[in-house]
Amino acid sequence: MKKILYFALAAGLTLSSCEQDLDIVNPNSPTTVQFWQNATDAQQGVNAIYSTLHRGPIVLWQWFYYTVRSDEAFSRSPRIDIQNNMDKFLITDYNFGETNWVYGDNYIGIFRANQALANIPEIEMDESLKARLLAEAKFFRGFFYYNLASLYGNVPIILEPSTPTLLPPNSTQQEVYAQAAQDLTEAAAVLPLSYSGENVGRVTKGAANALLAKVYMQQRNYQAALEPLQWLVEGEGSQVYGLMENYRDNFLSTTENNKESVFEWQFATNESEFTDNDVQTPNQNYGSPLAQFIGPANVGFSDAEVHRWVINEFHKEETVTGQRDPRLAASIFFDSTDVRGPEFSMIYGQTFAQRYGPTDNRAWFRKFANDAEPGRTGEGFRSANNYRFIRYSDVLLMYAETLNALGRTQEAYQYVDRVRQRVGLAPLSVVKPNLSQAAFLQQIMHERVTELSGEGHRWNDLARWGFFESQAAVNVLAQRDPAFNTFEVGTHALLPLPQRDVDINPNLVQNPGY
Repeated sequence: MKKILYFALAAGLTLSSCEQDLDIVNPNSPTTVQFWQNATDAQQGVNAIYSTLHRGPIVLWQWFYYTVRSDEAFSRSPRIDIQNNMDKFLITDYNFGETNWVYGDNYIGIFRANQALANIPEIEMDESLKARLLAEAKFFRGFFYYNLASLYGNVPIILEPSTPTLLPPNSTQQEVYAQAAQDLTEAAAVLPLSYSGENVGRVTKGAANALLAKVYMQQRNYQAALEPLQWLVEGEGSQVYGLMENYRDNFLSTTENNKESVFEWQFATNESEFTDNDVQTPNQNYGSPLAQFIGPANVGFSDAEVHRWVINEFHKEETVTGQRDPRLAASIFFDSTDVRGPEFSMIYGQTFAQRYGPTDNRAWFRKFANDAEPGRTGEGFRSANNYRFIRYSDVLLMYAETLNALGRTQEAYQYVDRVRQRVGLAPLSVVKPNLSQAAFLQQIMHERVTELSGEGHRWNDLARWGFFESQAAVNVLAQRDPAFNTFEVGTHALLPLPQRDVDINPNLVQNPGY
């Protein structure tokens, strides 16, 4: 994080073999017995949970599964395995590295959280700080289980520090979501409203309530989602959060941790990552590789591109002054990021026409880019630009969706209006008053694309709205994204569990259809 010292926590584990157990302490390595002694250890142990977000699979490949696998984006990567496994549902390798890494890194985060939860209670230290650190650990355990439930569904629930001989069985997706909800509820009861100084960027009560609402909404338990959302929108949270006047400020490295940020992943450049002779030191990258992998061609790897239907959503309405929706230019690089066209749309110091010609129709997400930095000609693997995973506009749209689902459509209008008016669009309550419950949900679907495209929520939105549950609904997606022509109902809503885990764990059953 920008202000938090990260510490890579190693666990001392025993080894096992088929002949006999071997339990020998390596005198040259730190162990959990030697660690977890004081408040500094507790702080560093929890910091290690945060550092899980720096691992490439979490910030990079997990985003691919939430975004490229959805109908928003697609891949023309030269790596055909990325196209097949992460976009086109042509999944034949149940040990595909990127899938397994996302699964494994979420469990690494859970392992780190479980260590903290098991060991910090025994440390003699300031009790209020202890309670806060334990709440941070519970928040992250809930976050990691939210990802596992969303992507893999029926995964094991592990609530104690694991050992090499542990062979946990599957839990159902509902049970995994329930564990996430419990952790987040307990975290929200303890976490502070905000931080100052070097602690800015740590998870807050608002972050826990927002993620808790997401967990409940994924189960379509809108009644349960109402309370944490009310706290954020009508209660104490409304005094902490608001919308930035300039939409693009939510994606610039110069305006991080602003009032719209509810859960923001902190990234930084680590000046000590390389030694004087440019030899890389291991596990010291505090930056994000996402911008490099999804950056436009000749700028980044261009492994993810935006479907043009997403751009068309922004053109459905003009602002009250007759201008184009300003979120389009802030969200997407394409031939008309500048409304005047490819000769004026700048892509890292060159016009779109100079880079790709005047008729190219490719498009890329801009929200994670660093093109605003002076002199930038390309991306890299260590972007210090934070990832705003939950913004307050997302919360407002979640609240509107929840109220509508509970039959309170007229009450929901005002929260959509806030999001629209920030970018100069007319209030929905004026242009489309008295929508039915079903029509209002359709409008929410549009609003979430124009406000949140590329931010990593689209897959769960589609799942929540039932698009993976019938062939007719999948056919709607296939009209926007041809990859869904190979989507199999009953199978592809979830990823396969790593086959290597299924093979070595007799208590683990592969997901249906695989």
